[in-house]
Amino acid sequence: MSVTSSIVKSDPAILGGTPCFAGTRVPIKTLFDYIEGGDTIDTFLDQFPSVRREQAVQLLEDSQRALLAA
Repeated sequence: MSVTSSIVKSDPAILGGTPCFAGTRVPIKTLFDYIEGGDTIDTFLDQFPSVRREQAVQLLEDSQRALLAA
């Protein structure tokens, strides 16, 4: 099991299976949208307090590793 799989959950009963941060209804795409728009992780976390900082940071680190390994 990868670390990301413990951070990201996809459940057909939650937002139609959209990948979300585990334990929340916050799509992971939202974090990438915030960053793409020039916002900081802190701004994202302020708007979505159900997401823990550790989740957001780990998702970004795992994404970076996956992209560099490709």
